[in-house]
Amino acid sequence: MLGILVLLATSWLLLYLVEKKSILALGFLPVLNRLQQFITGFLITAVLCVIVQYLESLLKTSHFVLSENFSIQLLFEAFWWDIKSVITEELIFRGALLYILIKKLGSKISISISAVAFGIYHWFTFGVLGNPLAMLMVFLGTGLMGYAWALAFYKTKSIMLAFGLHLGWNFTYNTVFSKGPLGDIIYISQGGNELTGWLSFLNFSMGMLVVPIIVLIYVSYFKKNTNPI
Repeated sequence: MLGILVLLATSWLLLYLVEKKSILALGFLPVLNRLQQFITGFLITAVLCVIVQYLESLLKTSHFVLSENFSIQLLFEAFWWDIKSVITEELIFRGALLYILIKKLGSKISISISAVAFGIYHWFTFGVLGNPLAMLMVFLGTGLMGYAWALAFYKTKSIMLAFGLHLGWNFTYNTVFSKGPLGDIIYISQGGNELTGWLSFLNFSMGMLVVPIIVLIYVSYFKKNTNPI
């Protein structure tokens, strides 16, 4: 939590020094409109994640069962971890720095810079350094998603839609389906076979390529550019 407070303070300072703006430049107001954007984004990626996990279970012929570790306390702890990690990444990649870059360099270059940085960042978080194919797939998947979220920030003049899109995926993937670093939380995959060859590639592509492309299409064509930065 301290790290988030430091990021907020740093963001506010950067916005004030460079653009003479407050932290509200990141689009927290009006509250009801921003809350609607957040909920919409959350539901879109949460549903997409459920679909991807269901398709993976079909490919593996596996099924999901409730984790023996599940408890309400564990659920809230995991959800809070997801929230903190998403807020941290959003403030870094779709926060004050992106706002300033857009003002200085324009939207196209700035959104691309944010996307590339997000893709490279995930080489380290996914632990794929040294594996060229995995690095390419991770860069394309997370870079495309980062591009969509940065575009959402620009088109809505707010961090909230990107925050919802990001949290919807992370919470469903990490907490609901226990695929993240937190271990078994709600559901775990049981039975089935390990995927190899083209089936493994297909499974990886669904989450890392198909989902980002769907989100990018939504943001590009169904989200009106009503209040650009």
